[in-house]
Amino acid sequence: MPLSPRPLLFALALIAAAGPVLAQSRFETLLARFGGQDRYEGIASSNGRIEAQSVDIATKYAGRVTEIMAEEGEIVDAGTVLAQLDDREARAQLLAAQATVQQARASKQMAEANVMQAQSARDVAKTSFDRVERLHTDGHASQSALDDATNSLNSARASLASAEAQVANSDATIAAAEADVERLKIALDDMTIRAPIRGRILYRLREPGEVLAAGSAVFTLLDLTNVYMNIYLPAPVVGLLSTNDEARMVLDPISDYVVPARVSFISPQAQFTPKSVETEKEREELVFRVKLTVPRDLLAQFENMVKSGVRGIGFVRSDPGAEWPADLAVNVPE
Repeated sequence: MPLSPRPLLFALALIAAAGPVLAQSRFETLLARFGGQDRYEGIASSNGRIEAQSVDIATKYAGRVTEIMAEEGEIVDAGTVLAQLDDREARAQLLAAQATVQQARASKQMAEANVMQAQSARDVAKTSFDRVERLHTDGHASQSALDDATNSLNSARASLASAEAQVANSDATIAAAEADVERLKIALDDMTIRAPIRGRILYRLREPGEVLAAGSAVFTLLDLTNVYMNIYLPAPVVGLLSTNDEARMVLDPISDYVVPARVSFISPQAQFTPKSVETEKEREELVFRVKLTVPRDLLAQFENMVKSGVRGIGFVRSDPGAEWPADLAVNVPE
């Protein structure tokens, strides 16, 4: 009887009810089925675990948690409100900044009125200067009268320039006050903790009433579009691999399915095989980490079943021209 599509945790799915002994038995069966490195000519393999990229969602500012809206295991969309910090102080600061903007605008209106007054005084001084200048030219006004008229005109012009500078200064004050309002609006918005991406809540780290320092993590979120398996292969195999090469995964709980993948990363440095991956003898040999990533469109179909920690085997072609054997043909539920 064919398996139901529901077991496809492919990235993924760990059967929680299965105890350690059962999981070990299944994995040993899986290893025996595929028989290690030499079962398929031109195909290399290594066992590993399904992993998903995690994102720590932290506070930008210090504050007291007033509400938590998400639970562990819940899938949330980007932008979903997850938690709320006490924002009363931020709101008060925003109101003060908005009042400062209004004050700056009133100051500008006064400066503009001063400009109009200075323009009028300048016009009067200019008219008086022109009259005295004509009389002086005709010999009907003294030089001292002309000098007084000239000084009055220069003073009026200086007063006008000062008033216009006050208007420009008011514009700058308004711009600074409005920028402060925008900064406080952003700070107020940041008091609401939102999901940066769509994913599953892995850990809920805080509870209402806790006081957090800036940068404190509130949730850990799993990115369900970035699921992968790290395997470790020797230099002769890695030397023939390229990024974006085809790969396959066979997972312990769903060993009847073959999950397609791509080589998304090849480590440029050799290392010892991690203890949890191979035997002590094999750990004595240097290997390279190769990252196999599951296609996002496939992940989207089974997002509710995606889980990290599932063990399985990753396969790559050590011979670029090798054909995938029938046992490793892509096989996923419709």
